[in-house]
Amino acid sequence: MRRNRPTNIDSYRQAGLTDLAEGREPGENERAVLVGVQLDRARRTEVDDHLGELAQLARTAGADVVHQQVFKRDKPTPAHYIGKGHVEQLRQLCRESRADLVIFDDDLSPAQQRNVEGVVQKKVIDRTEIILDIFAQRARTKEAKLQIELAQLWHLLPRLTRRWTHLSRQPGEIGTRGPGETQLEMDRRRVKERIHRLNSEITSVRTHRATQRKARKKGAGQTASLIGYTNAGKSTLLNALTQAGVTVEDKLFTTLDPTTRKLLLPNHQAVFLSDTVGFIRKLPHQLIDSFRATLEEVTEADLLIHVLDVSDPRADERSQNVYEVLREIGCAEKPTITVLNKIDRLKGPSPVERFRRSHLNCVPMSAKEGVGLDEFTRQLERLLAELLVMVHLRIPQSQSRFVSRIHAEGNVISKEYEGNDVLLWAELPAKLAAIVSDFVED
Repeated sequence: MRRNRPTNIDSYRQAGLTDLAEGREPGENERAVLVGVQLDRARRTEVDDHLGELAQLARTAGADVVHQQVFKRDKPTPAHYIGKGHVEQLRQLCRESRADLVIFDDDLSPAQQRNVEGVVQKKVIDRTEIILDIFAQRARTKEAKLQIELAQLWHLLPRLTRRWTHLSRQPGEIGTRGPGETQLEMDRRRVKERIHRLNSEITSVRTHRATQRKARKKGAGQTASLIGYTNAGKSTLLNALTQAGVTVEDKLFTTLDPTTRKLLLPNHQAVFLSDTVGFIRKLPHQLIDSFRATLEEVTEADLLIHVLDVSDPRADERSQNVYEVLREIGCAEKPTITVLNKIDRLKGPSPVERFRRSHLNCVPMSAKEGVGLDEFTRQLERLLAELLVMVHLRIPQSQSRFVSRIHAEGNVISKEYEGNDVLLWAELPAKLAAIVSDFVED
């Protein structure tokens, strides 16, 4: 949101896609008014909670929140979403607070966005655009950058008309007829061509990443993915367990690209932990593909570690948001440890026992303070052990590489030699058991 911070979309703004803000010094944060809508039977406290999260998103993007406004409506209006009268109120509010940016907590149609912007004479964006902006700042890997630029362009495409309205006002004199529409079509073509190129690049990157993942899995043991609502403390927990050195900030979407580190448990078993991007309420559909690299880590993990900020008054809602995403990707039934994080922040009655009753395998913890780590590793050992398969194997000594891998990734119960074969009784992760299935003795 800062003027001096380039984004993937800047090249399109140079041709007329500029914001309507005025009166700010270079480098000064945009001053934002946040707009929420209380519809029909919605509770005011719920709307206020959602605006609080939007304020976090705005600050993470680099804006200064100068006011939060809730309008009551029976239902959204097609032209302005909040109604013409409320838009006039919003215009006056922007003047009084010297705001140069309006952020709606709900998604606006291109027509609604154009109409509201025309009245308030300030830049108007919605929840999707603010999340896209944050993702553009935080992406580090090539695939994530490509995916986010692609999402930005799909969101921009139907909105190009409102950005070119200044050209449509030119008089119909000789030599001036039609330049706005001509320029608009040229811009649409450029965006569509860029979308096509991005899709080709993303396909190439995914193919390369799939090859890398296949090679990595040949030597990998059991895997666990850290999941949870954004800013729940997943990266802090990964750092506490593995000294990964992942950046930790009290902001949303600090971690966007997946990070994997090896953890050696007290029983000398190795498990690979993957940090993932935080989930969030009403994640824009355009960003589902941007989650792909992270979601693949989740879908292919043997076990999930759900990190829940138990100090958050909306912890129940946050947990439900996470499980909605897990159900969508078919992972809701995976073995899961629920980490009740940030117990050091609890004030008043503790909700820990309530969560213990509603969630399996709960571990109260303060990852920041290192409290509860021992109990967590014991729970992790126990659940991983339950995923092991007992097998009886006869492996030719010429295939000794499999014997070495079984020692490294499994638990060898007994080992004997018979001629040129090695006889093993071992507990193996299900994935490794499938790899050595040709050597199983009946």
